Amino acid sequence: MGKSVVEKLLWMAIVCLVLGVISITPKAQAAVTCNQVVSNLTPCISYVLNGGKTVPGPCCNGIKTLFNLAHSTPDRQTVCKCIKNAVSAFHYGKSNVDRAAALPKQCGVNIPYQISPSTDCTRVQ
Repeated sequence: MGKSVVEKLLWMAIVCLVLGVISITPKAQAAVTCNQVVSNLTPCISYVLNGGKTVPGPCCNGIKTLFNLAHSTPDRQTVCKCIKNAVSAFHYGKSNVDRAAALPKQCGVNIPYQISPSTDCTRVQ
């Protein structure tokens, strides 16, 4: 696959995964950065692209770390907006979206709603 496909799928994965962090109870002002999101979700790229029997440990560690970083509504909205802006011009397949959306559950992170790239970041609590 070309570099642009990998980049597209990386951003798609980040969008889907970051939407998973939006269910945490608000506690503070925004402190999560886009760099943190990317660095925590980069280990998930290969799995989202190619699948596999199990999610790699470093990917689950990144998901859990990101989930724990987003303590407040502003954190979750910032993460959501950052990711959505980054992927707005990319196209990706349903299988990649489904694989990325399933990552939180596979990594033991309980998300009580459907993860979707169409989430309205301004409504994220």
